Amino acid sequence: MTIQFAYWVPNVSGGLVISRIPQHTDWGYDYNVKLAQTAEKVGFDYGLVQTRFIANYGAEQQLEALTTVAALAPVTQRLKLISGVLPGLWHPGVVAKMGATIDFLSKGRFCLNIVSGWFKDEFTIYGEHWLDHDERYRRSEEFIRVLKGLWTEDEFHFKGDFYRINGGWVKPKPINQNPHPEIFQGGNSKAARRMAGRVSDWYFMNGNTIEGAREQIEEVSALARAEGRTIKFGLNAFIIVRDTEQEAHEVLREIIAQADREAVEGFGEAVKQAGSATREKTGMWANSNFEDLVQYNDGFRSGLIGTKEQVAEKIQQFHEAGVDLILGGFLHCSDDLPAFGRDVIPLVHQLESRRPERSLVAV
Repeated sequence: MTIQFAYWVPNVSGGLVISRIPQHTDWGYDYNVKLAQTAEKVGFDYGLVQTRFIANYGAEQQLEALTTVAALAPVTQRLKLISGVLPGLWHPGVVAKMGATIDFLSKGRFCLNIVSGWFKDEFTIYGEHWLDHDERYRRSEEFIRVLKGLWTEDEFHFKGDFYRINGGWVKPKPINQNPHPEIFQGGNSKAARRMAGRVSDWYFMNGNTIEGAREQIEEVSALARAEGRTIKFGLNAFIIVRDTEQEAHEVLREIIAQADREAVEGFGEAVKQAGSATREKTGMWANSNFEDLVQYNDGFRSGLIGTKEQVAEKIQQFHEAGVDLILGGFLHCSDDLPAFGRDVIPLVHQLESRRPERSLVAV
């Protein structure tokens, strides 16, 4: 399988780093239309629209994810559009109907990213009960089972701890029936990994080293095989490509030097509800330091920082370790995203063509 590429749709203000450094990006609709059209022209396969409901880490303005995907669908042609969604704030039956509609209108380009939730205030301000970490993943698993059932069965019944469906159906069915729209999820904890092995099509990993990514891929692949399933893997990375390695790392140093310390520390407090709250004390952000949190999905850790040749080679190494998709974030979306598509994606594909097919991940 050829490695694929996604980008973070900037549908919230503040950019993708918690820093006062200038960023050539914008959260508005017109800007995102142009960026999505550019992304699909230069080789990106997916755009991920993040889900936020209230301000955090500088994201004072937020375009809601599902409606943003619906708005971007008619102005794009090839790009697959992934909407984040928060179980607990949405009912899976409603999301199944909306998703099938967007998939129908986009001719099969709708995908979902199930976000189990780490930002407690986002739930409590709406009067929703805040569940313990592993319970949030149990709810997400039921959420996915309901989606799949409504998308694939003519009459679906479900009785779970969080949801009940009494003979429900969705018509029209999604066009993208393989057998349903692709379902992504994130999370690095043991609960997240077990859930991914049972029900998800894609497992998103926070930024990590090649060795760290390989460890997750091996474990989740084994969990999926035990369920008679296969799963694909996406890796978050903040990408800085410049003419020299020194220039690229100087940009990184400047981002961190101008970090908004109060906002970064506030984000760090908020995400304690995530990985470090688990029994195993593992998971998203459990071991993240201040510099990691400046890019709020540990994107610096993936190390895609350097010349176009260095970044392409590192991506190929991740691919050989089992990564199927790179989810890229950029400092200057207006400039860095098209440059990455023009200069780096072709180099990655050239490297792929020169190397033997990736071997199966060992267990």
